[in-house]
Amino acid sequence: MDRRRGLSARMKLTLSYAGFLAVAGALLLAVVWGYLLRYVPDNPQGLLGVSPNRYLLIRTFLPAAAVAMAFLLVFGLVGGWLLAGRMLAPLHQIRDAARRAGDGSLSHRIRMKGRQDEFRELSDAFDSMLRRLESHVDEQRRFAANASHELRTPLAISRALLDVARKDPTRDREELVERLQAVNTRAIDLTEALLLLSRGDTGNFTRESVDLSLLAEEAAETLLPLAEQRRITLDVTGGAARTSGSAELLLRMVTNLVQNAVVHNVPTGGTVAVRTGTDGATSVLRVENTGPHLPPELVPTLTEPFQRGAERVRTDEHAGVGLGLAIVHSVVRAHDGSLTLASRPTGGLLVTVRLPGAR
Repeated sequence: MDRRRGLSARMKLTLSYAGFLAVAGALLLAVVWGYLLRYVPDNPQGLLGVSPNRYLLIRTFLPAAAVAMAFLLVFGLVGGWLLAGRMLAPLHQIRDAARRAGDGSLSHRIRMKGRQDEFRELSDAFDSMLRRLESHVDEQRRFAANASHELRTPLAISRALLDVARKDPTRDREELVERLQAVNTRAIDLTEALLLLSRGDTGNFTRESVDLSLLAEEAAETLLPLAEQRRITLDVTGGAARTSGSAELLLRMVTNLVQNAVVHNVPTGGTVAVRTGTDGATSVLRVENTGPHLPPELVPTLTEPFQRGAERVRTDEHAGVGLGLAIVHSVVRAHDGSLTLASRPTGGLLVTVRLPGAR
């Protein structure tokens, strides 16, 4: 935005200091005039013919007062300019850091030294903002690169299948159509997951009262055939756990957790336990499953987009696109909640979602 250039903050502070000092000096001289000179007799002979009269004191006082006022004004301007510069020096550091950030350099930090004051608090807050912004930008770059890579794979397979169909007319077209349909379905699932993840990150949705226990029952009912197919016991218990948010996003969150617990389980005879309840003013959802042992260093990476641990990769029709827990994390974050993942000592994963209770 183009604005008319005005006085700098340093000049404004300087004039304020000088003006304040001049006013204080003028008040002091007024006090001297009002309480001293008025008691001096105003007659040609003075007091008893010895003391000076008011006329002589005024002639000697006024020039000295004028010199003192001029000195106060100059001293106020010079001292105010130096003091203002010293006081505003931290702002120049913050300004330079803001300009660097505007030019794309998010790695720079102010790290202002000295004791804690308003400028240091502003500097620390700015550094914290840059740190979060840099982390967010890096995350978005990785996400864009991974999404491009994931979307390129089904497109490349589709092009290869179409080339085969064009160059080899004798090839079984029904087989090619089925493979194209499978690849296209995976691409659509990936695109929908990306859109859902983006929607969760923006937090642009209408909030309403939602009961997590009802969502858990609905998700379990939907995934019951999958659990029975894999001979996995699906158990949903617990009380009401009301929160405020998007019913659609929260249902997807619960569904992803339950599906993830069913798919990444032991080959047969496994269990999935879903528990809902409250902890004070917090609504809690816990999803626990049996399964292979997860290394501790793997667990924190499971919520990152397209991150698939080697022990959690599936090759069947429920392989997913690597966004299940990433979507869960995004939805939980958009609802001001917390997500905790912990590997079970006997194998499997325990996921705990904590959301603010409905007011």
